Amino acid sequence: MAGFLLPELAPEPQVMRDADLTYGRGRSLLLVVAHADDAAIFAGGVLALFARAGWHIHALRVTDDRWDSVGLDETETVARNAAEFRAAAQVLGIASVEDFGWQTDVLGDASRVALRERVIHAIRRLKPYALMCFDPNSLLYEDNLDHKVLAEAVDEAYWTAMFDKHHPEHFAEGLAPHGCVERWYFGRSVPAVTHVFDTSGVIELQLRAVACHATPVANMAAQYALQAQTAGRPSTETEVILGDPVGALCNRLRQAAAAKGRPFGLDAAEYLRCHRTRFAEDEA
Repeated sequence: MAGFLLPELAPEPQVMRDADLTYGRGRSLLLVVAHADDAAIFAGGVLALFARAGWHIHALRVTDDRWDSVGLDETETVARNAAEFRAAAQVLGIASVEDFGWQTDVLGDASRVALRERVIHAIRRLKPYALMCFDPNSLLYEDNLDHKVLAEAVDEAYWTAMFDKHHPEHFAEGLAPHGCVERWYFGRSVPAVTHVFDTSGVIELQLRAVACHATPVANMAAQYALQAQTAGRPSTETEVILGDPVGALCNRLRQAAAAKGRPFGLDAAEYLRCHRTRFAEDEA
């Protein structure tokens, strides 16, 4: 029974390449994110690898991103972020997307149980082999409560989706309890990394997906400029970032991917943590 309740962590991370994901050809991955740009920025390279290996990826965005813009009204912001989410998904090879439409940046006020129920419903409806979301243990440098709340809801939905006493009203729709085999976690600073993905061959594809998110990226640049103004240090760098927000972010992400890959002899990498049931141990 050792390891039944607690995951057995690898003594050192496993390096993953395209061929290592082919065990999932024809299987489905449910990606759950809070915001439109989360997928491309935090796990774009990994998602591209999963898609290339033949996985069917369904991306579920929980919020409407109505406040993630600068100089636009809410209606235009919602429309742009929704369109950019779909454009980026297409670049990465994500097969299908959907939106819950919950108000952005206030998931901290939402019922955790209500959010969990919606994720349980999605798991039972889509019957994924694997889940992917923010790591609920990745709290270092994480200042976005939407990410934290969603991570906890998805992690609980993983096991409560298997209980026939949790939300039996779903069964009237023809749904049934469902068990996922894998959970993949990403984050700003992933603890206990189990897998290092070689994204050398897909880093530019990831950055193309990031470039689809012009609306929130412009808002990031505006925040940077406000900080520089407060510090009394407007600089040429600030002018460059404001002049080309997407290019500036892509350069940062390229540098970060290179730094992650360097210890493993890779040109670019992304770090994830994975929990697998014993039924998957022989597959990857």
